[in-house]
Amino acid sequence: MTQMRRNVTESSVLWIVVVIAVGYIVVVVLMYLFQSSFIYFPSRNIVLTPQSAGLDYENVYLFTDDDVRLHGWYVPAEDARGTLLFFHGNAGNISGRLESIKLFHSLGLNIFIIDYRGYGKSEGSPSEVGTYRDAKAAWQYLTEVQEIPPDQIVLFGRSLGGGVAAWLASEVDAGAVVLESVFTSAVDLASEMYRIIPVRLLMHIQYPVMSYVEQFTMPVMIAHSPGDEVIPYHHGQKVFDHAAEPKTWMEMQGGHNDGFIQTGAAYVKAWDDFLKNVLNVGSSNM
Repeated sequence: MTQMRRNVTESSVLWIVVVIAVGYIVVVVLMYLFQSSFIYFPSRNIVLTPQSAGLDYENVYLFTDDDVRLHGWYVPAEDARGTLLFFHGNAGNISGRLESIKLFHSLGLNIFIIDYRGYGKSEGSPSEVGTYRDAKAAWQYLTEVQEIPPDQIVLFGRSLGGGVAAWLASEVDAGAVVLESVFTSAVDLASEMYRIIPVRLLMHIQYPVMSYVEQFTMPVMIAHSPGDEVIPYHHGQKVFDHAAEPKTWMEMQGGHNDGFIQTGAAYVKAWDDFLKNVLNVGSSNM
């Protein structure tokens, strides 16, 4: 009887181990096959437009070099001191960025913000290479269609958009680049979030921001909050450390999604000072 109980117990333990192992393998396989679903969270519904905030704007439709039709907004400012090319984060779409658009408009900037493929009214499905192609198309629109001098364009990326802006900044000669609440790489962040998963062996979505930053030839500002609950503060610090001069650090307050709001007047001042330095123009009439 004792031997029988021992055999039953051993069989139960073995079964549990097998179930856990199979479950782990299934999770790993799913994460590998569907990793885009863990990174991109697009919304198709445009809920608001700049007109809702009292701003004039133009709907812009453009095509990428792989023939994907993108949608964006061009929001002009009177007597603009420069133009901001805005790359948003991984969730929602451009209609969730009106607070930022109003703030940057108040700083005297034209704003061009696009939805990546698969977001909002843009066609296709998101991917790392796809977002880079989207960024290139947006740059070409500003420099070739709007005929804005490259040195009067500031590239801005928040969160995932920081990975997109960092890539573009390594490819073109803009006036400056600002990376807010950005990671050192998507792989680094994922490996911290999923410590028991061999992320570095599985991920084909990279966004290697640190590698791109090392190639920058333009002024850069890095902004991050110690209270960021999504992308830890040390990511921003490491990116800043790897950037060449001239570089500016902005310490924000608040969480990942509301840092620019919680930082308040200090956020606006940091931007204003940075723009004065990199665009060689005075303060906006805020």
